Amino acid sequence: MTPNVDPAGRPLPHESARLHVAGEATYIDDQPELAGTLHAALGLSPVAHGRLLGIDLAALRALPGVVDVITAADIPGRNDCGAIVHDEPILADGEVHYLGQPVFAVLSSDRELARRAAAQAQAVLDIEELPALLTPEAAHAARQYVVPPMRMARGDADAALSQAPHRRQGRVQLGGQEQFYLEGQISYAIPQEGGVLVHCSTQHPSEMQHAVAHALGLHAHQVQVTCRRMGGGFGGKESQSAVFACIAAVAARKLRRPVKLRSDRDDDFMVTGRRHCFAHQWDVGHDDEGRLLGARVEMVSRAGFSADLSAPVMARALCHFDNAYWLPAVAIDGYCARTHTQSNTAFRGFGGPQGAFAIECILDDIARSLGRDALDVRLANLYGVGVNDVTPYGQKVEDNVLHALIGELVDSSGYRERRQAIDAFNAASPVLKKGLALTPLKFGISFNVVHLNQAGALVHVYTDGSVLVNHGGTEMGQGLNTKVAQMVAHTLGLSPERVRVTATDTSKVANTSATAASTGTDLNGKAAADAAQQIKARLVAHLCARHGVPPETVRFANDLVHVGDQALPFTDVVNGAYLARVQLWSDGFYATPKLHWDREAMQGRPFFYFAYGAAVSEVLVDTLTGEFKLLRTDVLHDVGQSINPALDIGQVEGAFIQGMGWLTTEELVWHPQSGKLLTHAPSTYKIPTASDCPADFRVKLFDNRNAEDTIHRSKAVGEPPLLLPFSVFFAIRDAVSAVGQHKVQPPLRAPATAEAILDAVEAVKAG
Repeated sequence: MTPNVDPAGRPLPHESARLHVAGEATYIDDQPELAGTLHAALGLSPVAHGRLLGIDLAALRALPGVVDVITAADIPGRNDCGAIVHDEPILADGEVHYLGQPVFAVLSSDRELARRAAAQAQAVLDIEELPALLTPEAAHAARQYVVPPMRMARGDADAALSQAPHRRQGRVQLGGQEQFYLEGQISYAIPQEGGVLVHCSTQHPSEMQHAVAHALGLHAHQVQVTCRRMGGGFGGKESQSAVFACIAAVAARKLRRPVKLRSDRDDDFMVTGRRHCFAHQWDVGHDDEGRLLGARVEMVSRAGFSADLSAPVMARALCHFDNAYWLPAVAIDGYCARTHTQSNTAFRGFGGPQGAFAIECILDDIARSLGRDALDVRLANLYGVGVNDVTPYGQKVEDNVLHALIGELVDSSGYRERRQAIDAFNAASPVLKKGLALTPLKFGISFNVVHLNQAGALVHVYTDGSVLVNHGGTEMGQGLNTKVAQMVAHTLGLSPERVRVTATDTSKVANTSATAASTGTDLNGKAAADAAQQIKARLVAHLCARHGVPPETVRFANDLVHVGDQALPFTDVVNGAYLARVQLWSDGFYATPKLHWDREAMQGRPFFYFAYGAAVSEVLVDTLTGEFKLLRTDVLHDVGQSINPALDIGQVEGAFIQGMGWLTTEELVWHPQSGKLLTHAPSTYKIPTASDCPADFRVKLFDNRNAEDTIHRSKAVGEPPLLLPFSVFFAIRDAVSAVGQHKVQPPLRAPATAEAILDAVEAVKAG
């Protein structure tokens, strides 16, 4: 008997892996340019805030190679590309809001000439400077917010604080992070009969379709947006690709020529936003074991000049403040500060990491104040099973595997033994100090906004037995198309080579949600499997009628269809169905169940399920230079029943290193007077490299089938593991704390750069 080789659960290579390695994977800038293509370059505001009095268009048009200049006056429709609130102009009109804001676009047949002309912005712009708020602290003091403040509360926090045996206050600064996708923002707009086609590197083709339609004054059906693949996104191409798509489309529509807008890295940094900086301030009460009894927390984020996605980012930060811990009484206030800087946006984790970071700082402080191991304090506060299992926003934690997962990791990593060895090392080493930390995570999966949790797909079965799939998700290197293809092949009993996924296209699947919130596979995998299941049901009905057998005797596996005692090639079955006029294509749809959310009360069930994980990291810190080295990391992460373990482990590893960069090296700096982003290039902004990976990096997937009916009972893997490198930050904090024999709280800010570590070391010595 032939063994059943099911594609589901197999570590298959990424569907574009060979193309990536061979340099044959086509990105937008690789596409052959059509005759007459013009290149656009952006003229950026040289001031953080000001009144735009005029633009010397004649001077710009007189520059070499300039074909035309586009300003706000050339936008035939609405000059807005705001994701939620309509407060973000495509091109500045009347007022400029940050240094780097696009004011005009220069068109030339030569990209370099377009860039040179756009660089004359300071000379051709007449701007009356106005006062600017450049820091979230200044904006918060001035009560300037992009959306109203929000609050989440449970119990009487003030009473719990006043009655607690111990009470502590603290504050921590947490920096933002640049997405640093390898492929920068790019859009290529091509005039079409009655509309426009836009090739856009975006995580949200439908939003780009709507933004372009509004800018051009067209109906949505006149705008087609397509994306085969992105060279990374990480949230930076969810909403902020809109300004690039709209400018390219406006220029193409006006000049009736194809227009490509590809920013260089510096302009990309200057124009776009990134992960929100946060400032946390807290007042907490706890008992002698370190159990939290009450907490009052204030979170202030740097939203930038417009709302963008700052409100849902803050909402998720509030929802993830609890992380893995039961909080009996809590009051959390969130403020999205309006600053005259780039409008910040989605980034992997979408506020969740910022929110969870606060409580990890709190528990770390509590442990040190009590003279206890931080792991023991974390364990004392974990959500229970059947008790103390409701979040501050009212959702019951029904699938809690934290205790088993952490227990397994403690044993496999040798945490207790290593803690003793590190204490001994530090006692004998006056300059080099080691640190160790184990941090857990609980991460909710679903979009904050309920209606976004839906997806559609199309599946076509051809008469040669091959299958073509199109869905609303976008491929940015994470392997979404590979997993979707595996699930369609699994449903139809086919080898994965028979299934191909095509470019995301708004003319094929409409009204799609962004590929974000770690929902890409959950939503699109279910939708595609639904479509495949409908085709399978039709084939079963056809075979039952033709062979006179009951449905339960028909089985699909190994490219064969077993009908009773017969084994028919899938291709023969499909051909027979075609001749019998059976429909061999279908649309599929999926809407995540059980979700409800009261945005005003901040209560409900915003998440379908939770993903869990934990990491142990060991570091070595040089207290004379502030340098650190990550010696070893052990990770145990929950992805449910994995569709593709190879891809999932890759996502965990990538998220860990990216999160480690956020917390250790990736420092954003704005000029305190001008508001210019000073870290706007790889020379000044330092992402982690291969040499920053721990030499000993042990990543394992936790054996756990999702309790909820997700695709293949898997769990999302994109965002949750970004919280795992909290273990690195707190291991560094542990090493710095050893300088003062763990008697002084290290005032270590994030990112924990060498400078920040040195500052903390000196503070501990002085403490």
